[in-house]
Amino acid sequence: MDRWQNRVAVVTGASSGIGEACCKDLVAKGLIVVGLARREERLQQLKESLPANQQARFHVRKCDVSVEQQVVDTFAWVDKTLGGADILVNNAGIARDSQIIKADNSADMRAILDTNVLGFVWCTREVFRSQEKRNVTDGHVVVINSIAGHKVPVMPGFSFNLYAPSKFAVTALTEVLRQEFLQKKTQTKITSISPGAVDTEIIDERIKANFPAFPMLRSEDVADAVSYCIQTPPNVQIHELTIKPIGEGF
Repeated sequence: MDRWQNRVAVVTGASSGIGEACCKDLVAKGLIVVGLARREERLQQLKESLPANQQARFHVRKCDVSVEQQVVDTFAWVDKTLGGADILVNNAGIARDSQIIKADNSADMRAILDTNVLGFVWCTREVFRSQEKRNVTDGHVVVINSIAGHKVPVMPGFSFNLYAPSKFAVTALTEVLRQEFLQKKTQTKITSISPGAVDTEIIDERIKANFPAFPMLRSEDVADAVSYCIQTPPNVQIHELTIKPIGEGF
């Protein structure tokens, strides 16, 4: 991780779960980290929980990635305040307990697409534009995808509704962006990390109740994978990394 010392990483969805774990891991390894989330108070609590020598390198910014202007304003702030971001961890994502065929669920379905797909697009676009202006050609974009972005798991009594299609879109977007980066002749990398079930707030409580032995990863397991991917040699790009807990049935 030596080449990332004191360089800037932006982590979305940083107020809990995988995003929080990534922030802790990256700041402990010497990076300057900006945590983005809608719940600013949770970000402040995270900052206060860090060792004193790490708090100065952790910055808090309230941002809803589904709102394009908030994303534009946030990355402009990162450029002005910290000189721009070199790493982006697109972690923000939501799920909704609903079915596509259910009535009156339009807002939930739009929210999933706005956060999981367009939020990823807005953040990646802004960080790449910043890197291009600064002649940074060795950045890294990571997106926390899902195994549901490759195959829709079958779980009786539970619907993956637009969550799975949104993650399929993330899988396609990762390849589209890899090609666009290639056309720009940059060495900036892009990586999709697809975990199986992770014990975070996004896991539906019905799953935990109905499947008490349901194997799950820890958020820290995924944060370790992020660090592994960003410290690969300059000629190595991990395009897709899939991680499953032992015993997962799909």
